[in-house]
Amino acid sequence: MSHRRAASVAQRSRSCFASSPACLRFPTFSSPASPAAMMFRRQSLFAMLIAAIAATSPSVLAATADDGPAYGPELQGFDYPAPVRQFAFTSQGEAMHMAYMDIRPEHANGRTAVLLHGKNFCAATWEGTIKVLSAAGYRVIAPDQIGFCKSSKPARYQYSFQQLARNTHALLESAGVGQATVIGHSTGGMLAMRYALMYPQQTEQLALVNPIGLEDWKAKGVPSLSVDQWYARELATSADKIRGYEQATYYVGTWRPEYEPWVQMLAGMNRGPGKQQVAWNSALIYDMIFTQPVVYELGALKTQTLLLIGDKDTTAIAKDAAPPEVRAKVGNYPALAQLTLKALPNAKLVEFPDLGHAPQMQDPQAFHKALLDGLAALPASR
Repeated sequence: MSHRRAASVAQRSRSCFASSPACLRFPTFSSPASPAAMMFRRQSLFAMLIAAIAATSPSVLAATADDGPAYGPELQGFDYPAPVRQFAFTSQGEAMHMAYMDIRPEHANGRTAVLLHGKNFCAATWEGTIKVLSAAGYRVIAPDQIGFCKSSKPARYQYSFQQLARNTHALLESAGVGQATVIGHSTGGMLAMRYALMYPQQTEQLALVNPIGLEDWKAKGVPSLSVDQWYARELATSADKIRGYEQATYYVGTWRPEYEPWVQMLAGMNRGPGKQQVAWNSALIYDMIFTQPVVYELGALKTQTLLLIGDKDTTAIAKDAAPPEVRAKVGNYPALAQLTLKALPNAKLVEFPDLGHAPQMQDPQAFHKALLDGLAALPASR
């Protein structure tokens, strides 16, 4: 059983056992069991046991709050929904590689969609969107940016959205992609906007899913954190902290078992042998996000743009370090959506009133219908 499946089993078992221990049904196999079946049983039993113990004992729950798989610094051991390729290149004098998935459809429509993930996400979290776009005829390319997930995590790197856009453009050129529909979520939305500003001729359409960078947090009074402070925060993270943040911000206080693998994806790298390397790159990336808002350049973005906004989102980087009066005025996505719509020369807005920061994961059916309908209604620069 993969680590993603084990994490999902554990989450379901935790909820089940908390309501009634009798609801657990351990897997059985005919005798004699194959080695693979025995391994499946052992992993299932372990996941269910941990979940059951945690559900019945608050003290043990605290002790096991960060239990789960450990992954390598490039997310070794975590399954992706499609084969992972590597784009090798040199940047800032250092050899590195970008991991990416390149999914070709059975019935091509002649277009390519590029999916750019957010800060607490990986290319794999686009799993549902990849399937929908592929079924609609798009070739889909989903990279892990440098510093994230299965890509290189350099010890010294000057992170900027311009640099990440250049890296992405080089990857697409190597894959033979001249023009693409660029779809970015969260931090990936910031990157998508930067990409379109730098490469307007190569950007057919833009879709922005709850992008950040639509306001200048520092100018609004959110205190700046040093890279060392970000690093200390990242070293101290855990599955419980990640889960709590995602539940509140991404899913509007709700939780479903299918969200758990994405928690373990992040927490697993923090448990693994490359914890310091992962945390350091994450700290540098947070500093990049905080100091490089794109809000001041929205008027220059001429690409046809689809805004897809979950109105219950409250994301604002480092707002927990701000005083209450500042926290109250940042991360207001209904207001940010309207301001962004007015600032962008060629934009259409679709709002999801009851969804949070990750509408593509919280309500995939509604989101994907809006995405496909919205892209079909937008002119494409070709």
